[in-house]
Amino acid sequence: MNTTSVAVNRSSSRSSILWKTTLVLIPLITLGILLWLRQVEVNALRQRTVSSYGIVPSFQLINQNGQSFGSAQLAGKIWIADFVYTACPGPCPMISSRMSELQKPLEKTDVHLVSFSVDPDKDTPQVLRGYAEKLQADPARWDFLTGPKSAIYKLSHDGFKLAVSDGSAEQGIPVHSTRMVLVDRHGEIRGYYEATEADAITKLLADANHLLREQPQ
Repeated sequence: MNTTSVAVNRSSSRSSILWKTTLVLIPLITLGILLWLRQVEVNALRQRTVSSYGIVPSFQLINQNGQSFGSAQLAGKIWIADFVYTACPGPCPMISSRMSELQKPLEKTDVHLVSFSVDPDKDTPQVLRGYAEKLQADPARWDFLTGPKSAIYKLSHDGFKLAVSDGSAEQGIPVHSTRMVLVDRHGEIRGYYEATEADAITKLLADANHLLREQPQ
């Protein structure tokens, strides 16, 4: 092989390595930019006023580990709630996925996540535990609750001011709100966020960070 062929092969090899490296770096750089842009937007939104929508009444239910869990365990904490059920054929997987998105940016805070099942008869602690595992939910930071249907529906409708139905008037499918709810350290509702909207997580993170400054641990 002559010198020219060797040089061409080396050049081709370097070009191939450079191209492969570029293909690897592009998605990483893109992800980094998207995360940076979200943080910029979160920082900009932090300055807005966080409203108040009333107090969440006290409650006591059962979590995915079969343990009693309720207001007492959330006392003094900022927390985020949603209402879903594991067999949901509609928006629940998306809502739960969006809740899961909150874990990483809030991991260094004491903000807690709480998911209430609107189909508690079927969503036993064991079923909820499997659902939590699929979402890679941190068991120390995210509780999935079940219990008497009447208590959960009353809490949703009267406490959180959210629509809920067991589906008896429709097709037997529970109907519930797709909103996530932010609650402060005093048990006061401070924000509602429509999970189906693209900027829901950004707004929720901004307001959660606002409360963390307003009500330090």
